[in-house]
Amino acid sequence: MVQLGQHPEPLHTIAHISDTHFLDGARPLYGALSSEATLQRALEQLEISGLDIEAIVFTGDLADLGETDAYQRLRAIVDPAAERLGARPIWVMGNHDEREPFAEHMLGAAPSSAPQDAVYDVNGLRIVALDSTVPGYHHGELTAEQLDWLRGVLAEPAPHGTLLALHHPPIPSPVEIMAILELQDQPALEAVVRGSDVIGIVGGHLHYSTHSTFAGVPVAVAAATCYTMDVLAPVGTLAGVDGGQSVHLTQVYPDRVVHSIVPVGSPPRVSGFSGRVLERLAAMTPDARREAFSNKRSVWKLPPEA
Repeated sequence: MVQLGQHPEPLHTIAHISDTHFLDGARPLYGALSSEATLQRALEQLEISGLDIEAIVFTGDLADLGETDAYQRLRAIVDPAAERLGARPIWVMGNHDEREPFAEHMLGAAPSSAPQDAVYDVNGLRIVALDSTVPGYHHGELTAEQLDWLRGVLAEPAPHGTLLALHHPPIPSPVEIMAILELQDQPALEAVVRGSDVIGIVGGHLHYSTHSTFAGVPVAVAAATCYTMDVLAPVGTLAGVDGGQSVHLTQVYPDRVVHSIVPVGSPPRVSGFSGRVLERLAAMTPDARREAFSNKRSVWKLPPEA
């Protein structure tokens, strides 16, 4: 592929999806919306894109009530799509999940009440799935044993760095009530992450897309595919809405990580070019390409089918 700008192709492209909240029997969430339909549409969009997606990271709350059928239905939708994409599904625990059925149905392991932490090598990019859940509660926490384990994992740098995936993001929220449910003792995690090869942190839990930094590392939170949070609802209230669902593309470059928000849905197309335009531009020299596409006075004509 011709390099059109200053940056090379990314080393890795990862799809980041969060908070699917599936229910047993495909019951509508809150009796109002289909968690399955929105996720299916998101996966279709990923497939249509033609991007080389290496992994799909799901940052928790896969099931709304931790039901066996919900996990099985999720796998039945995701696994075939991931296979067609050539992407590896990576599952992370969320506070609505339950460890025993999660371990059995999502990881293919024996049911266990232990933290569901795991390490994945994606062509040189290390992805650490960190279980920030507290059994019986909705806030997040990491035990001293988990932090020691993570410190050991990070002791040897990965070829392309480490992406840390956990449900509870270590950042503040403008939705005040969410502070009650945030990750506890964040300085303890910061002490492990700072100075390590962690190049990015991805999370969920908040039900809206947001970005920040933590321990000098960029943090990206993907909005839910089920329902999202109205961040501008009156202060002190909590309002989940059927709108604004999205997924993220996480692209790793040699010197940075880029997170892009992709809305789920099919809005009307009002402008754009076909792939033939890119092919035509790619065939030009850099100077000719800039004059053709950047110069406001350009008389370059698009092909009729563009």
